[in-house]
Amino acid sequence: MFTIIFLIGVHYLIRYRLNLKKAAEMSNVAIYPKKESEFASILIPIEYKEMVPLTKNTRSYQLVKWSTMIALILIAGLLGIVVTTDWLGSAYFNIVYLFFAIISAFKHQGNFYVIPNGIILHGKYYPSNQIKHYQIEQIVRWHELYGYDSRVDNAYKLTFKVKQRLFQPNYIVVEDFAHLEKITSLLDNQGIAGIQNIEQPTATCEVPK
Repeated sequence: MFTIIFLIGVHYLIRYRLNLKKAAEMSNVAIYPKKESEFASILIPIEYKEMVPLTKNTRSYQLVKWSTMIALILIAGLLGIVVTTDWLGSAYFNIVYLFFAIISAFKHQGNFYVIPNGIILHGKYYPSNQIKHYQIEQIVRWHELYGYDSRVDNAYKLTFKVKQRLFQPNYIVVEDFAHLEKITSLLDNQGIAGIQNIEQPTATCEVPK
């Protein structure tokens, strides 16, 4: 059981690293965001900081790159100890908790790009034909995100529904309505349908097929 859990974790780390590498390479052809103001308008959960560019030369990317390698070495060492020795005794479950802590510690700050044939969301590329629809909610009073940060209040939560996935990707928050309109226009041009739940008088609603 422990071997299976550890192997799944190793697979996740490798896939995450490869997805991030591919996303960094594809970000060069992004059509949004490109300007500094566009990056600043995208707020990333959970800390709701402004989005920073995703490239192989950034400090955050290099940190994930090398820390992932270190995590794989640590996990391989833990697996070897669990399988071949009795040194840990009844502490197996504590090791599993440590294992999941290692995995969750080495993640890149979230990001969002619109590229010509899809999107990049939190370090993973999703082609447009895999996106079922996007959904927009205005973060007004009584919304689940209202009150977390002053910049989040009255901004817009943008969520994507991906086809044939049990675990859906996370969301982003777009602070400015003008930037939100530009994003949705680019998504609509790719044939990605949208559901909008906002109070702006210029907004339209399109129900996904």
